[in-house]
Amino acid sequence: MAYTTSDLVSAVLAIGALGTAAFGLVDASKAFWGGVSNAGFGFISSFLDEVVPKNGKPPAEVALTLEAMRDTLRASWLNGAPLADQKSAAKSLVKLQLNAETAADLAKTMGVDATVMVAVATRLQTAHPLEPEQQNVYGRFDLVLATRIDRAYQCADQRYRNTSKVAACAVAVILAEVAAWSLQAPPPAPQGGALYLRALIAGLLATPLAPVAKDLASAISTAAKAVQAIKGRA
Repeated sequence: MAYTTSDLVSAVLAIGALGTAAFGLVDASKAFWGGVSNAGFGFISSFLDEVVPKNGKPPAEVALTLEAMRDTLRASWLNGAPLADQKSAAKSLVKLQLNAETAADLAKTMGVDATVMVAVATRLQTAHPLEPEQQNVYGRFDLVLATRIDRAYQCADQRYRNTSKVAACAVAVILAEVAAWSLQAPPPAPQGGALYLRALIAGLLATPLAPVAKDLASAISTAAKAVQAIKGRA
C-alpha cells in the first residue's frame, strides 16, 4: 500500500497530538499529592539534611525546624516556582540557621574555618561590622552554599524532566495500544499483531515528536513540494 505525503503529514500530526495528550495526563497527576512533581525533590531534601546543623538550634527569632524548611521548599517545588526564586529561598533559610551555636557545624559542612565562622555569626547577631578576614571566610561560605544549592536544584530539575518524559512515553504507549485494541473488530483481524506493533511505535515516538510535530509536518510538506517541482522540470 502506497502512502502519500498527506498521509505522512497526518500521521506526524496525530502522533504529536498523542504525545501532547500524554504530557497533559502526566501533568494532571499533580492534582494527586503532587504527582510527578515529587520527582527530583529528593536531591533538595538530601541537601537540607547535609547542610542544616544537627547540633545546636536555630535562632529563637527564626524558629524554623528542619522539617519546616523542608515543607517550605517542597511547597515551592510542587507549585513550580521559578528555580532562581527557589534557590534564593533555600539560601536564605540556611543562612537563617546561622548563630554562635550552629556556626561550627555549618563551617565544617562548607569547608571554611569554624572559629572564624563563630565570630562571624556573633558579629552578625549583634549587628557589628565584619573584619576583613571574617568577610573573606563569610564570602567563601556564601559561595560554597550557593554552589551546593545550585547543584541540588539542577539535579532535581533534571530528574523531574526525565521522569515526566518517561511517564508521558508510557502513557502514550498505553493510549496507543488501547486505540489499537478498540480498532480490532471481533474476531481479531489477521493483521492485528502488526497493528499493535504500529501502535507501540507510535506511542514511543509520541513524546519526542510532540514539541516539533507541527514544524516537522510543515517541513515534510514543503520538502514534498520541492521534490515535485524538481521532478516536474526533469
